[in-house]
Amino acid sequence: MLPSGRAAFVWLGLGATLLALLPLAVSPYYVELGTYALISAMLALSLQLLVGCTGLVSLGHAAFYGLAAYSVYLITPASTGRSIFLALPVAALVAALAALVVGALSLRTRGFFFLMVTLAFGQMLFFLFHDTKLGGGTDGAFLARPVLAVFDWQLPLTRRQRPYAVYYVSLGLLVAMYVALVVLLRSLFGRVLEGIRVNEHRMQALGYNTYRYKLAAFVVAGLLAGVAGHMWAMHRGFVNPELIGWHRSAEALLMILLGGLTTLHGPIVGALAYTALGEVAQSLTERKLLVEGLVVLAVVIALPRGLSGIALPSWARRAAVPPAAKPIAAKAHHDA
Repeated sequence: MLPSGRAAFVWLGLGATLLALLPLAVSPYYVELGTYALISAMLALSLQLLVGCTGLVSLGHAAFYGLAAYSVYLITPASTGRSIFLALPVAALVAALAALVVGALSLRTRGFFFLMVTLAFGQMLFFLFHDTKLGGGTDGAFLARPVLAVFDWQLPLTRRQRPYAVYYVSLGLLVAMYVALVVLLRSLFGRVLEGIRVNEHRMQALGYNTYRYKLAAFVVAGLLAGVAGHMWAMHRGFVNPELIGWHRSAEALLMILLGGLTTLHGPIVGALAYTALGEVAQSLTERKLLVEGLVVLAVVIALPRGLSGIALPSWARRAAVPPAAKPIAAKAHHDA
């Protein structure tokens, strides 16, 4: 799932650079849309740790996303926003603790039953906020958005500058999240998760407590979803029960399938493509969901490895081969 070869890192770096330069070339509307896409990418990337890396498909993952956003609302005074350096850790911690409880119970099941148990926990949290006055009930609630402040100092931002600041904070967190997952998956912990996905019984026979590894992955995924939920609250300044609904988890799964289930950067590509697809479909027809469904279906059928599985140009493939492997590859081709 991890990038291999220099060319892969060059392409990833080029993509990050283009995202960093995007606000300089587009209108404020597309900056807001880009921020939404980056937040969606964070949610999809956190879910990829379960789906693509560990083989656990969850339909309750959005519960941690929405719970983090509600946590920001609950700790924020009515008059002024909390510092991001307080709101972000609190949101991530609340999401991680909720994931610990949900994971400890749901991971005692497997396959379809695990899917349904996570869905049930997500729906329980949905109705907690939907059917009570906590967090504004069905109508949701507005909140003072988190600010970039340390102690008594606050970064002075005009109303026009704030969307750009939120965009770059989201981009920075997405890059940090991706790098952290690369480091995590290169470690023994990541190798064990890969082994669990391929053959859990074999990993148990080797002496690994697979339940603890899966629970740890579940908690980390919940924590990362909490980071995305915090950024939603910072971006929109509004929370409602739809953030916790199962359809939000289903959208994240669609982004993973669209971008590629077998790569770590697939969810990011899928989230950006899915957001762009929704914008284009809405401008073309009133039947936005129909267009989105047809395009996603076509990609899944034509590209089993998703958009990230599209073959690179020949020069990029040659550059992706490590220097030490090139003579071996050349010799094998000559022998053949």
